[in-house]
Amino acid sequence: MMERIPPRSGTAFELRKGQLLTVADPEGEQVSDMVAFHIADTREYISSGRSIDYAGRLFLTTDDILYSNRSNPMLTIVEDEVGRHDFTLTPCSRDTFRIIYGDDDPHHGCQGNLEQALAPWGIGSDDIPIAFNVFMHVAVDSESGQLTVLPPKSKPGQKTVFRAEMDLVVALTACSAGQSNNFRFKPIDYAISG
Repeated sequence: MMERIPPRSGTAFELRKGQLLTVADPEGEQVSDMVAFHIADTREYISSGRSIDYAGRLFLTTDDILYSNRSNPMLTIVEDEVGRHDFTLTPCSRDTFRIIYGDDDPHHGCQGNLEQALAPWGIGSDDIPIAFNVFMHVAVDSESGQLTVLPPKSKPGQKTVFRAEMDLVVALTACSAGQSNNFRFKPIDYAISG
């Protein structure tokens, strides 16, 4: 059964080795920041650098592995109906909204939502790594390296499925950054099975 993450919020839960995590975009063009930590030692966490390095490309999809900072497999993408996600940009935060958007009274963003969701496991703000940004569409200019955040390619109901390769604490958001969702803040659905 699908659980819903309301717009501009987040959640965290335990995911056991072998279980499947389905992340779905119920309305289309929404992003979910996902981070993961080894439940036995939360100093081991999902690593953008290791995962991209070992895959040899920026855009990860079906059969790719999301590795930890210790080079251990954490999650495998077993099904991907969208095929475009980001693993380069940090979770949006108060500072993101202050620096990029010029907000005087900024929302705490995905960073704040992740902090709140992960607090019961003793995971603090400085422990949150670059997220695997499910459905996020970031274009990279091949000459300049310029990054451009574009509307997600996800259509209503499309999903990506991950298999846990170790016991994990996982946190997900329904992204709070306007650039990530055409300034229409929307929910994210998820389900655990197996």
